[in-house]
Formats: sequence, C-alpha cells, structure tokens
Amino acid sequence: MYNGILNIYKEKDFTSHDVVAVLRGILGQKKIGHTGTLDPQAIGVLPVCLGKATKVADLLTDKDKIYKTRFKLGEETDTQDHTGEVIDRKPFSVDNTTILETISGFVGELEQLPPMYSAIKIGGRKLYDVARSGQTIERKKRWITIHDIYDIRINLPFIEMTVHCKKGTYIRTLCRDISEALGTCGHMVELERTASGVFTKETALTLEEIKKLVHENKIAEAIVQVDMLFSDYQRLVIDRDYNHMLYNGNKLPFEAIMKHDTDKVLDKTCYNVYNDEGDYMGIYEWLSPKNLLMPVKFFCIRH
Repeated sequence: MYNGILNIYKEKDFTSHDVVAVLRGILGQKKIGHTGTLDPQAIGVLPVCLGKATKVADLLTDKDKIYKTRFKLGEETDTQDHTGEVIDRKPFSVDNTTILETISGFVGELEQLPPMYSAIKIGGRKLYDVARSGQTIERKKRWITIHDIYDIRINLPFIEMTVHCKKGTYIRTLCRDISEALGTCGHMVELERTASGVFTKETALTLEEIKKLVHENKIAEAIVQVDMLFSDYQRLVIDRDYNHMLYNGNKLPFEAIMKHDTDKVLDKTCYNVYNDEGDYMGIYEWLSPKNLLMPVKFFCIRH
C-alpha cells in the first residue's frame, strides 16, 4: 500500500471524486482521499492522500490556496459560472482605475454568501442537489479571508486576476460580488488552482502521467512523504525499549526520547516522532506540565 501525497493536476470534466476513483484503479488500492473539492470545469492542483496519509487530509484542506480566474462583466448565470443559464444582463460603463480600486477593496476579511451550486450541506442535503431540483435554501454568510489579488488584466468585458486566499473562499462568488460592486453583474468563465499549501502547479502531475510512472515502476518518486509536510517541526527519535507504547499510539514519557534528542524538548509545541529505525510515527505535542508526548496525528508509517 502506498502512503503519502500525490500532487495531481486535475483536468476539465473530472470531479474530485472522479480523480480519486481513477487513482484507485491505477494504484490498486482503496484508501485514497482528496483534500478539497474542485468543480468539474475547474482545473489545477489537487493534493491526494494515499493510505495512512489520509489522516492528514484535514490539515491540507486548511492550507491557503491560490487561484487564477477569468470572469465576464454584464451577464449573470444561475451557477455563477459559464456552465449555467444566463438569468440577467446589465450594461456597464467603468474605467480601469475604478476596476482596480474596486478589486483592491476585496482584499482582507469579508463576508461571503455560499452559492447554491456548492457542496455545502444544509439539513443533510448538498446545496447543488437542492439547486438542481429548482429549489433555494436560505444560507448564512461566512467570513472569508483574501490575502491578495494581483496580476489583474482587463480586457472588457473580461477581467483576469490571481487570488491568494484562505480555505472556504468561493472564487465564482467573489467574481459575482466584484461585478456587483462595479454596478453590473458577472459570472466566472475560467478557474485554475495554481497552489494548495506547499503543492504547486509546477510539480503537479496529470492522471496520465501518474499512470505512466506506475507502468515504469517509478511512482515512488512522485509520492511526497507525510513528514515532509511538517519539516518545520523538530525531529525526535524514540528508544526501542518504548516501541510497545509507540506502536500502539500511546502517550510517551520524557524517558522514551533517545538521549541525543532530549535537549530538543524545550519550548516547542509539536514534533515529528520516529522510531529508532527511522520510520515516521506521527506528530506529537509536548505537554510540559506532565512531561509527556501526546500524539496529535498518529501515522505509524513503517518502511
């Protein structure tokens, strides 16, 4: 079984679940999960967790994202993107300076109303299922964070921009909201995720490229090991006399740490913990009052 993360470049007409299903066939294993939904027409970076690395999926989902998008002023669709039906048209007259100033006003913390065509569940039903049945459900606005919007290119009625944001941001809704702030309506035409946390477009692989690596028996070269994601945490090695506690995911006393690593336990909160053979066990938190290492994420990935 493979354990680690694959940086997949999702192509058009694939859902995130489709990517997982295809990978299960290519790799011959069931335990695979993605780290954040991309719409079928969207393309770009989709980190996929394999085996024991699926335990880290929630941590990867929380990471910042970077999107490159293109939207069109003057036309609104029911899905907020080009796949929907046009439901409104509004003429507009706006200059480039106003556009740039308006877009800059969307940087920071702001409230956003999730679109009906989204995977959010309300009352046990996904919003896009409700929307497809012709219904609308009242949604509450959510706070989102836009770190930056840059590389803005204006070729009216189209505007291109790159958005660096926290999780939970709907880019098509952002495009719609910017359009409304400009006194018109609009919808998203293109969307590419160029980065998700440490994973970027430059190192992402398509499903066909993954298939080729498996055929050439080189897939291990593409799998990012879990501990590489937490390289900012210091490394602690556990004495083999405490392996019975280590392998069961128990708390570990200070005495379990190999002597050459004991001086590392100072004021740090989390550590990467390994057995004496170099196998990655997981992320542990140091509880100074109790002199204990507490497992936060237990992987027990043994080679």
